[in-house]
Amino acid sequence: MRVITQHTLGGPEVLTIVDAPEPRPLPTEVLVRVKAIGLNPLEARLRAGEFPLIGRPPFILGWDISGVVEEAPQTWRFSPGDEVFGMPLFPRAANAYAEVVSSPALHLTRKPASLSHVEASALPVVGLTAWQGLVDLGGVTEGTRVLIHGGAGGVGHVAIQIAKALGAHVTTTAGENKRKFVEDFGADEVIDYKTVDFTEAVHDIDVVLDTIGGDTAERSLKVLRPGGHLVTAVAEEDSELARRYEAAGMRFSGIAVDPDPVALRGLVELVEQGNLRVHVQETFPFDQIIEAHRLLDAGHLQGKLAVTV
Repeated sequence: MRVITQHTLGGPEVLTIVDAPEPRPLPTEVLVRVKAIGLNPLEARLRAGEFPLIGRPPFILGWDISGVVEEAPQTWRFSPGDEVFGMPLFPRAANAYAEVVSSPALHLTRKPASLSHVEASALPVVGLTAWQGLVDLGGVTEGTRVLIHGGAGGVGHVAIQIAKALGAHVTTTAGENKRKFVEDFGADEVIDYKTVDFTEAVHDIDVVLDTIGGDTAERSLKVLRPGGHLVTAVAEEDSELARRYEAAGMRFSGIAVDPDPVALRGLVELVEQGNLRVHVQETFPFDQIIEAHRLLDAGHLQGKLAVTV
């Protein structure tokens, strides 16, 4: 099979396509012939050496996959021919930038017929992050006032839809040029972060979901109601900030997303109800991974990027 690997840290040009032996599935694992791979900003950071999550090179990046089961030894969950998608093994290396991936069966679920492989591959990391942040940590329900920072991004545009499906009132920050994009996904209010200070535009928020970082998490303290809850996918290890929130009578939670078959099936249910779709800004063929990572590095994406295999 072909894989995309790197032997040194650096820019997109360090990514190379090489031949490698196909993995062999362990009991309770399945072998998946990959049809599409979702790309995430974290992978650009790992490639560049900004975040040593999976050690030093050589390594193969990637977690988001959608494809077809080829082998399913000693597992009752899937059979050869099943179309599946998921986020295997995170935060351990899943070696997903490859034509074939071996994954724990528990980390995958059946692909909804309404999603293409490209769309399905773009959903797991962002979908599970949003679900775990809003449902499991945030406890969002009918009438909850939610502020989502970065609503046009991968996590953000999915989080808007999950929050709306739960019955929340959703405010999001986004550039004016992305207003229609986030409104199309259900945002009730949009704050143009380039011209408006969100701390002056919104108040009495129950749950803030931070996907941006920088000083956004700290400033969000000003917009929460007493006892409100910040959930951050960026500053999750900021213990000093957590103490400031607790001292102010607020809740602070960080998301370290992990494989979650219950949440993955919850995302599928929303898709099948017509309440969730994933936007793929651009799709690249496997041999254009360098070009894909250049766009990933540039940032300010609407939704996700994907690679077809």
